[in-house]
Amino acid sequence: MPFVKDFKPVALGDTNLFKPIKVGEMQLQHRAVYPPLTRMRCREQNVPNKEWTVEYYDQRSQYPGTFIITEGCFIAPSAGGYDNAPGIWSEEQVTEWTKIFKKIHDNKSFVYVQLWNLGRQSYADVLARDGLKYVSASDNVYMDEESKERAMKSNNPQHGLTKDEIKQHIADYVKAAKNSIAAGADGVEIHSANGYLLNQFLDPISNHRTDEYGGSIENRSRFTLEVVDALIEAIGHEKVGIRFSPWGTFGTMSGSANPGIMAQYAHVIGEIEKRAQEGKRLAYVHLVDERSINPFLSEATGADTTVSNDFAYSIWKGPIIRAGNLSYHPEVSREYVKDERTLCAYGRLWIANPDMVHRLEKGLPLNKYDRDTFYAMSAHGYTDYPTYEEALKLGWDKE
Repeated sequence: MPFVKDFKPVALGDTNLFKPIKVGEMQLQHRAVYPPLTRMRCREQNVPNKEWTVEYYDQRSQYPGTFIITEGCFIAPSAGGYDNAPGIWSEEQVTEWTKIFKKIHDNKSFVYVQLWNLGRQSYADVLARDGLKYVSASDNVYMDEESKERAMKSNNPQHGLTKDEIKQHIADYVKAAKNSIAAGADGVEIHSANGYLLNQFLDPISNHRTDEYGGSIENRSRFTLEVVDALIEAIGHEKVGIRFSPWGTFGTMSGSANPGIMAQYAHVIGEIEKRAQEGKRLAYVHLVDERSINPFLSEATGADTTVSNDFAYSIWKGPIIRAGNLSYHPEVSREYVKDERTLCAYGRLWIANPDMVHRLEKGLPLNKYDRDTFYAMSAHGYTDYPTYEEALKLGWDKE
């Protein structure tokens, strides 16, 4: 796999990207963040792959003071439905994560666990196989015809969570957060983005409820904020971050097509800032930018240039992580980090460049990624991407 063609790297070592910053209880040495990247390498029982995963995270945390956010981890069986993605509810899962977190810390880097709950983005038939309900904010508001067909064929129709079931999911978030800290993580990130369960409650496309969890902006925010409050109480506000995708369309979310969606996110982010002003400031808010409204679109097509996440800065006064097609746009990263609170997340290209931070600092060419191996059950495309020095030895600079 050669270097990326038609891209001129730019050294960012002289920018604020390489200025230390305190985030929660972590003293980071730079502001390049490894974001959550699903890799689907678990073999059984949603346990991180015992052969490859420690090495994978070891490779990507070599630059001291790096902040790693893990791939999404299911908080409970009822939150899952993908057989090859990891969880953090069982003893065996926690045992493997403990090894991973220790390796990251041995590299003098830091790690948060992203807590994941699929909702209607799960597979109804897989859940039915395991005796689990196919859930979302509302009954029978399907993401697409394929999801509906799976649900009907498996006799597992989409089920809007009851209030008692919401309480149970919140308890599952708490248990997963406590397990993460017990395993050695520095904190957790609440996944409230990209069309997954909490996002399904936030968005009027998927939330048709008429109780206190639906209807108004305040009500649609309630579940997410209850999870925030529960985790603040369980592990401390300094150990909790949260991710949103205000303009995202993945999972058939509203995006900019709904002119009221900014008000929804202004409210929920404002409520998080309100807690901060009461002495409970979260470690950070993580925003998937308008530059990447759907993770399955290519970098060249996945942008909505009509909107911006800049509004969040006037509301939330803590650290902000921005993610979305930054690897190919160093000029955007350079501009973003002029703000003292901003960190930049680099996703798909960090998969292919285990020494991404070094390359960002020095302006070195980037390895091209192989999308076909993103979710393959193989070490190929996972732990075999070379560092820059290794790539030179392979002659990639001459290809």
